[in-house]
Amino acid sequence: MRWGRAPAFLLGGGAALLLSVLWMPALLPVASRLLLLPRALLSMASGSNPSQPSPASGSGYVQGSVSAAFVTCPNEKVAKEIARAVVEKRLAACVNLIPQITSIYEWKGKIEEDSEVLMMIKTRSSLVPALTDFVRSVHPYEVAEVIALPVAQGNAPYLHWVHQVTESVSDSSTVLP
Repeated sequence: MRWGRAPAFLLGGGAALLLSVLWMPALLPVASRLLLLPRALLSMASGSNPSQPSPASGSGYVQGSVSAAFVTCPNEKVAKEIARAVVEKRLAACVNLIPQITSIYEWKGKIEEDSEVLMMIKTRSSLVPALTDFVRSVHPYEVAEVIALPVAQGNAPYLHWVHQVTESVSDSSTVLP
Protein backbone atom coordinates (compact mmCIF):
# COMPACT_ATOMS: atom_id res chain seq x y z
CA MET A 1 0.00 0.00 0.00
CA ARG A 2 1.31 3.44 -0.87
CA TRP A 3 0.76 6.37 1.47
CA GLY A 4 -0.91 8.53 -1.15
CA ARG A 5 -3.80 6.14 -1.69
CA ALA A 6 -6.52 5.01 0.74
CA PRO A 7 -7.25 1.31 1.14
CA ALA A 8 -10.12 0.03 -1.03
CA PHE A 9 -12.54 -0.50 1.89
CA LEU A 10 -12.30 3.20 2.75
CA LEU A 11 -13.34 4.36 -0.72
CA GLY A 12 -16.96 5.25 -1.50
CA GLY A 13 -18.15 5.97 2.06
CA GLY A 14 -16.48 2.96 3.59
CA ALA A 15 -14.54 5.22 5.97
CA ALA A 16 -17.72 6.55 7.49
CA LEU A 17 -19.10 3.04 7.85
CA LEU A 18 -15.90 1.75 9.45
CA LEU A 19 -15.73 4.68 11.89
CA SER A 20 -19.40 4.37 12.82
CA VAL A 21 -19.02 0.65 13.54
CA LEU A 22 -15.86 1.19 15.57
CA TRP A 23 -17.21 4.18 17.51
CA MET A 24 -20.83 2.97 17.98
CA PRO A 25 -20.23 1.27 21.37
CA ALA A 26 -18.50 4.39 22.67
CA LEU A 27 -21.27 6.71 21.42
CA LEU A 28 -24.29 4.78 22.78
CA PRO A 29 -23.96 6.01 26.38
CA VAL A 30 -23.55 9.59 25.16
CA ALA A 31 -26.52 9.31 22.79
CA SER A 32 -28.77 7.89 25.52
CA ARG A 33 -27.84 10.76 27.84
CA LEU A 34 -28.56 13.27 25.07
CA LEU A 35 -32.09 11.88 24.71
CA LEU A 36 -32.72 12.63 28.40
CA LEU A 37 -31.29 16.14 28.19
CA PRO A 38 -34.51 18.04 27.30
CA ARG A 39 -36.36 16.52 30.26
CA ALA A 40 -33.44 17.23 32.59
CA LEU A 41 -33.25 20.84 31.40
CA LEU A 42 -36.97 21.30 31.96
CA SER A 43 -36.75 19.92 35.49
CA MET A 44 -33.77 22.15 36.27
CA ALA A 45 -35.62 25.18 34.92
CA SER A 46 -38.69 24.44 37.02
CA GLY A 47 -36.69 23.31 40.04
CA SER A 48 -38.66 20.09 40.30
CA ASN A 49 -38.29 16.40 39.67
CA PRO A 50 -40.40 15.67 36.54
CA SER A 51 -41.37 12.22 37.79
CA GLN A 52 -43.07 13.59 40.90
CA PRO A 53 -45.91 16.10 41.10
CA SER A 54 -44.83 19.09 43.16
CA PRO A 55 -45.99 22.58 43.94
CA ALA A 56 -45.12 25.16 41.32
CA SER A 57 -42.30 27.32 42.60
CA GLY A 58 -43.74 29.49 45.31
CA SER A 59 -47.34 29.28 44.11
CA GLY A 60 -48.54 26.46 46.34
CA TYR A 61 -50.25 24.83 43.35
CA VAL A 62 -49.86 21.07 43.17
CA GLN A 63 -49.60 19.92 39.56
CA GLY A 64 -52.69 18.02 38.46
CA SER A 65 -54.90 19.14 41.37
CA VAL A 66 -57.07 21.10 38.90
CA SER A 67 -58.56 19.51 35.79
CA ALA A 68 -60.14 20.75 32.61
CA ALA A 69 -63.10 18.53 31.76
CA PHE A 70 -64.69 18.46 28.33
CA VAL A 71 -68.35 17.67 27.63
CA THR A 72 -70.17 17.91 24.31
CA CYS A 73 -73.83 18.89 24.16
CA PRO A 74 -76.37 18.82 21.32
CA ASN A 75 -77.12 22.56 21.55
CA GLU A 76 -76.49 25.76 23.48
CA LYS A 77 -79.64 25.46 25.62
CA VAL A 78 -78.57 22.09 27.05
CA ALA A 79 -74.98 23.26 27.49
CA LYS A 80 -76.05 26.40 29.39
CA GLU A 81 -78.36 24.41 31.67
CA ILE A 82 -75.62 21.92 32.56
CA ALA A 83 -72.99 24.65 32.89
CA ARG A 84 -75.11 26.73 35.26
CA ALA A 85 -75.98 23.67 37.36
CA VAL A 86 -72.37 22.49 37.81
CA VAL A 87 -71.27 26.00 38.83
CA GLU A 88 -74.24 26.40 41.22
CA LYS A 89 -73.44 23.01 42.80
CA ARG A 90 -69.78 24.07 43.04
CA LEU A 91 -68.68 21.07 40.99
CA ALA A 92 -66.89 23.60 38.77
CA ALA A 93 -65.48 27.07 39.17
CA CYS A 94 -66.03 28.05 35.54
CA VAL A 95 -67.47 26.63 32.34
CA ASN A 96 -66.68 27.97 28.88
CA LEU A 97 -69.13 27.20 26.08
CA ILE A 98 -67.59 26.82 22.65
CA PRO A 99 -70.38 26.84 20.06
CA GLN A 100 -70.55 25.29 16.62
CA ILE A 101 -67.99 22.52 16.82
CA THR A 102 -68.32 19.65 14.39
CA SER A 103 -68.03 16.14 15.77
CA ILE A 104 -67.44 13.15 13.52
CA TYR A 105 -67.72 9.78 15.21
CA GLU A 106 -68.92 6.22 14.85
CA TRP A 107 -72.17 5.37 16.59
CA LYS A 108 -73.87 1.98 16.36
CA GLY A 109 -71.89 1.00 13.27
CA LYS A 110 -72.52 4.22 11.34
CA ILE A 111 -70.32 7.28 10.80
CA GLU A 112 -72.12 10.37 12.16
CA GLU A 113 -71.45 14.09 11.85
CA ASP A 114 -73.11 16.58 14.19
CA SER A 115 -72.87 20.22 15.18
CA GLU A 116 -72.39 20.43 18.95
CA VAL A 117 -71.42 22.79 21.75
CA LEU A 118 -68.24 22.00 23.67
CA MET A 119 -68.13 22.71 27.37
CA MET A 120 -64.71 23.31 28.94
CA ILE A 121 -65.14 22.85 32.68
CA LYS A 122 -62.50 23.85 35.25
CA THR A 123 -62.69 21.95 38.52
CA ARG A 124 -60.63 20.23 41.17
CA SER A 125 -59.38 16.86 39.93
CA SER A 126 -60.83 15.20 43.01
CA LEU A 127 -64.31 16.35 41.92
CA VAL A 128 -64.17 14.80 38.44
CA PRO A 129 -66.02 11.60 39.53
CA ALA A 130 -68.87 13.64 41.09
CA LEU A 131 -68.94 15.97 38.07
CA THR A 132 -69.13 12.95 35.75
CA ASP A 133 -71.98 11.39 37.75
CA PHE A 134 -73.93 14.65 37.68
CA VAL A 135 -73.43 15.23 33.94
CA ARG A 136 -74.48 11.65 33.18
CA SER A 137 -77.65 12.10 35.27
CA VAL A 138 -78.84 15.21 33.37
CA HIS A 139 -77.34 14.83 29.89
CA PRO A 140 -79.67 13.91 27.01
CA TYR A 141 -77.16 11.65 25.23
CA GLU A 142 -77.25 7.90 25.79
CA VAL A 143 -73.48 8.05 26.36
CA ALA A 144 -72.34 11.50 27.48
CA GLU A 145 -68.78 12.51 26.67
CA VAL A 146 -67.00 13.51 29.87
CA ILE A 147 -63.23 13.51 29.68
CA ALA A 148 -60.84 15.33 31.99
CA LEU A 149 -57.20 16.31 31.71
CA PRO A 150 -55.08 17.39 34.69
CA VAL A 151 -53.63 20.90 34.56
CA ALA A 152 -49.86 20.78 34.99
CA GLN A 153 -49.33 24.52 35.22
CA GLY A 154 -51.00 27.85 34.68
CA ASN A 155 -51.73 31.20 36.26
CA ALA A 156 -51.32 30.44 39.98
CA PRO A 157 -53.98 32.93 41.19
CA TYR A 158 -56.51 31.41 38.75
CA LEU A 159 -55.73 27.84 39.83
CA HIS A 160 -56.02 28.90 43.48
CA TRP A 161 -59.39 30.50 42.69
CA VAL A 162 -60.65 27.22 41.16
CA HIS A 163 -59.78 25.50 44.45
CA GLN A 164 -61.46 28.23 46.54
CA VAL A 165 -64.71 28.21 44.57
CA THR A 166 -65.06 24.41 44.66
CA GLU A 167 -63.71 23.69 48.14
CA SER A 168 -67.10 23.55 49.86
CA VAL A 169 -67.93 20.34 47.97
CA SER A 170 -66.82 17.11 49.61
CA ASP A 171 -64.46 15.22 47.33
CA SER A 172 -66.19 11.90 47.97
CA SER A 173 -69.77 13.08 47.59
CA THR A 174 -71.80 12.50 44.47
CA VAL A 175 -74.08 15.42 43.70
CA LEU A 176 -77.16 14.39 41.77
CA PRO A 177 -79.98 16.66 40.55
